[in-house]
Amino acid sequence: MAKILYYLILLATFISPTAQSESYTDGPYVSINQDKLDLSWICQNKVNTLTINKAQLPYDFAQCGLNAGLYQSNIGPQVVSYKGDFKVAALSDLHGQYDLMHKLLTNNRIIDNKGDWAFGDGHFVITGDVFDRGDKVTEILWFLYSLDQQASKAGGKLHLLLGNHEVMVLNGDLRYLNPKYQQTAVQLKQPFEQLFGDKTVLGKWLRSKPVLVRVNDSLFAHGGFHPDLAKQKRSLSEINQAFKTNLVKAELDKPRSAWGRYLHKTNGPIWYRGYFKDDGATGAEIDLLLSHFQVNQLVVGHTSQDTVQTRHQGKVIAIDSSIKRGKYGEILFIDGRKKWRGSLSGERLGLAAQEKR
Repeated sequence: MAKILYYLILLATFISPTAQSESYTDGPYVSINQDKLDLSWICQNKVNTLTINKAQLPYDFAQCGLNAGLYQSNIGPQVVSYKGDFKVAALSDLHGQYDLMHKLLTNNRIIDNKGDWAFGDGHFVITGDVFDRGDKVTEILWFLYSLDQQASKAGGKLHLLLGNHEVMVLNGDLRYLNPKYQQTAVQLKQPFEQLFGDKTVLGKWLRSKPVLVRVNDSLFAHGGFHPDLAKQKRSLSEINQAFKTNLVKAELDKPRSAWGRYLHKTNGPIWYRGYFKDDGATGAEIDLLLSHFQVNQLVVGHTSQDTVQTRHQGKVIAIDSSIKRGKYGEILFIDGRKKWRGSLSGERLGLAAQEKR
């Protein structure tokens, strides 16, 4: 009954005669059915389907201006710490702004003019929030899904971390969902979060991603690390495992509790904003975090800035450069002790320091 009511509300709210007459495309959404993959996509308001055998993989999907590369699964053990002599790039909070993201990555030579990986053995970190707000979320997800494969083949690495909006969508909290995807849910006759269920290609891929990663002397997360994590001497692996074990409430045998619940609340790594508040983490607490996790800087998104900026004498780097607005964005680069920000046009700029919010 609840599911029927869900569809009726969406139908009345989003599928107006005007909306139905407009050209509308989205997808593909790919479900795993034993040794087959079931693809669904929307082309000019019409639902299309296709089934392929896994034996056909890799498979390049290209229909109605939509593209997706499908591969044999390469999801392996989750590693949360990397060291090496390579460049690191990072950005955050893409929020469905595919075109702006593509321009930013092209001009800063993370990808080439064809959209393929061009960062060699570099490590590229995205600290979450691909979902919500914008209307090209699916395009970004399939782009990153392919880039993940390409980076590994080139000896590099794409690190996609979970942000609060990934976790919200996987748990059916759709309050920031673009109307386009409300319409998709109706067209495909499934609640939107089920299109990323644990039996889908993108759903399994997202569930394989960590909530944090340490790369050389930088520690990355979407929101940040509460000082209590250092005071309690929690390890990165312990934090990540507890967070991931409690990721999707509908898939748990029992409700989140104790520390697993704590990590998904305000002071957890996808929500914490304490580095940007007058009454937040102190300088001494940030030093404690750096010492405990054996890093020189904490790199976070979630809290919007106009540019990539530093806080707390450079010990915190804020990389949410408000890409969600669809007008501008920047990318952080780290090469040994050198750090800079790449502008939308690809200009190399010094880090902007702003010690007060």
